[in-house]
This record gives sequence, structure tokens and C-alpha cells, in this order.
Amino acid sequence: MAVELKVPSPGESITEVQIAQWLKADGDYVERDEEVAEIDSDKATLSLVAEVSGILKILVQAGETVAVGAVVASIDASAAAPEKKVVEEKAAPEKAASEKVSSEKAEADPVAKKSDNDSYAAGHPSIAAKKLMEENSIAAKQVTPTGKDGRITKGDVLETISKGPVTSVNPSEQTIAEKSGVVSREMRKEKMSMLRKKVAQRLVAVKQETAMLTTFNEVDMSAIMEVRKLYKDKFKEKHGVGLGFMSFFTKAVCEAMKEFPYVNAQIDGDEMILHEYCDIGIAVSAPKGLMVPVIRNAESLSLAKIESTIIELATKARDGKLSIDEMTGGTFTITNGGVFGSMMSTPIINPPQSAILGMHNIIERPMAIHGKVEIRSMMYLALSYDHRIIDGKDSVGFLVRVKQMLEEPIKLMTAGKDPMKILLEL
Repeated sequence: MAVELKVPSPGESITEVQIAQWLKADGDYVERDEEVAEIDSDKATLSLVAEVSGILKILVQAGETVAVGAVVASIDASAAAPEKKVVEEKAAPEKAASEKVSSEKAEADPVAKKSDNDSYAAGHPSIAAKKLMEENSIAAKQVTPTGKDGRITKGDVLETISKGPVTSVNPSEQTIAEKSGVVSREMRKEKMSMLRKKVAQRLVAVKQETAMLTTFNEVDMSAIMEVRKLYKDKFKEKHGVGLGFMSFFTKAVCEAMKEFPYVNAQIDGDEMILHEYCDIGIAVSAPKGLMVPVIRNAESLSLAKIESTIIELATKARDGKLSIDEMTGGTFTITNGGVFGSMMSTPIINPPQSAILGMHNIIERPMAIHGKVEIRSMMYLALSYDHRIIDGKDSVGFLVRVKQMLEEPIKLMTAGKDPMKILLEL
């Protein structure tokens, strides 16, 4: 009896998917509940699971696009499971015989055996030899090496020259030939995944449909770095997660939104939707493209809970296990290009949100502090925002407030206010 495998629905509004890859080959025996394929939609990656045990027959090849609910494979449930023990016992003597032949061949062919242990120096000239070769336009293949481990010596080059004129070789051609062998001008085409196509469409739409501007500032990260230095070991011991930068930024953003609510809002037709909660999206670079999992109600979470949630979601993103719900509904996004070495960028808004904060790398720079020059750990911040809903004053004020709370981390626990003023009830 053949059981059909149909494409499951990734979520509402999704009508077609792409077969990313088959994890099992046509004709393989699969166990019940075993993953047999990965399916890409324009929002997430899903797994196709075997409903019964049996022989797999693939009907749709990897890379093809199919409708949700379509039959992509079938499983012959009447097929008996292969006897693994018999197969292994049969393969054992064949493997031993193969290894014996390989060993005998290696002993009979000392040249081949030697090639496995060749030194990287073989065929490479010494500094003096290289200079002499360049002056006389001599290629390495024209010289017989006699140095240790096959290295070309100055004497080898002089010996080659003494034998008479040699065919000159263009130095640039020599370099290309030696380093890359055959020069290639081949091209290849790679089909875009549904996720990549969707990202491309959304990015173009943002540029065309929003009045996007970017404002910049810089933040002194010295205070946060000192906090991490002092408490990172105790923090990890108690909470089981490392104390990173992202939790501080997430908390600072949530506090700043209380003062500048339109940064946490979005446009819906002729209306503006203001959120009383902070669902913060964290941009993650995954093998299949950029993904933005969402931390729900981040304003109510502790630094430890934010860190653990980020690790959980980032791991799912990199493994392609994020669900649709985990990637939708964000009200604001944070992206960290600094992990790749970016010094400055203008991040693109993640629709339908109205703003996105870009973090960058931390660099020690000389700064004027109270009339003195000090070396501080500085980071550039960038806030891209939709000018249709967020005024320039609010965008700049929001970024300044984030900066202030990061430079004085204690304000993260006092709703952005001066702790002394709270103590004095001012």
C-alpha cells in the first residue's frame, strides 16, 4: 500500500512552496516520523516527515515549486525493512579486501606514497632564487630543484641559466599559472529561494512606499563593557547564558519607546497603530538568508530572559526551524552589522514597522572627556525611520535617549530617569 506525502500548509496566505532538498534518496527505506525533505516558503523552512515506514518514491525534484497540498512523494508501506546485520557482514570482507589492495598499491608505488607527504616547499624558490628568476623571466617549472624538501635554490637557478637561453615567461602569466593552474571564466546560475525572492521584493517595496530617512549618533560602550567584565561570570553561573550587548540595547529601546511612542507605531491606511507593548525583532543571518525572529513583550523581560530568548531564536533561525508565528508581528527591529565588522550603515525598515536600529562594531577612539583626551570604546548607531509617521525631532530624541541609557546602564532599571532624582523625589 502506497501512502502519499503531501505538502503541509506553512500558514495562512501561503499557496506555494519550494522543495529545498531531499534528505533521503529515491528508493531509500525510511522510518515513520523521520524527516525526508526540507520545504521552503517565503517565510520559513518546514520539514516533510514520513507518515509511515517503507520505501520512498520521490515525485518532485529538489528546486521545484509546488502548490500547498500537492503530492511530492509516496511511501510503499508494504515493503519490508532491510536486514542491516546481513548487509554489514557482507560489506565487511569487501572493505577489508579494498583496504588490502590500497595498501599493496601504496607499497608498490613509492612515488605515489611520497606524494602524500610532499612538503609545501616543493617547487617553491628561496628569496634569492625568486629574485633571480624574476630578473631572468624564468618559471619554476623550468628549474630542477635540489634544495631541502624540493625547494628551488639560487644555485639551481644559476645552473639553469648556465645551460643556455631559456624561453622567457611573462611574470604575471607565471603567477597565474603557478597559483591557479588553468584560468577560468565560467559562470553558473543559481536559482533564488522563495525566501530570498520574498526578501528582495520587500526591500524594494520599502524603498518605494516609505519616506525613509536615517539619523546617526555614537555611544560610549565603556560602561557596559565594564559591567560585563565585572559580572559576566556570575551572570552566566546563575542564569546559564552569557551577558551580551543585545540585551542592553533591547532594554534601552523599550524604555526609550515609552517617551517616543511613534517609533513603536505603524501606519495602517489612514490610521496610525500605536503599540502599548514592545515586540522586538532581532535580525539574524541564517544560511538561507536574513531572518528576523521576534522577542514578545521585551519591555517586561529581564536581561537574562532576553539573552536566553535570543539564543533560542537565533539557533532555530540557523537550523531553519523558526515557525511563522516566531517571525511575525514585530513592532521594532534591531540589527547588528558590527558582528561582521561594519562601521556604519543605513539599515532598511522591516515593514510594516516604522523604524529599525542599526548597531555597528566597537572601536577604541580618542575622545574629549571633561577637557582631557581619553581612549574610549565607541560604537556608531543608526536609526532608519519612516518620516511619514516619525518626525525628525522624535527620531533624534529617541536615539539620544537610547545613547544615554547605554552610557549609564543604571537608567535601564529606573525607566530612563536619573536615579538621584528618584531618590530625592524630584
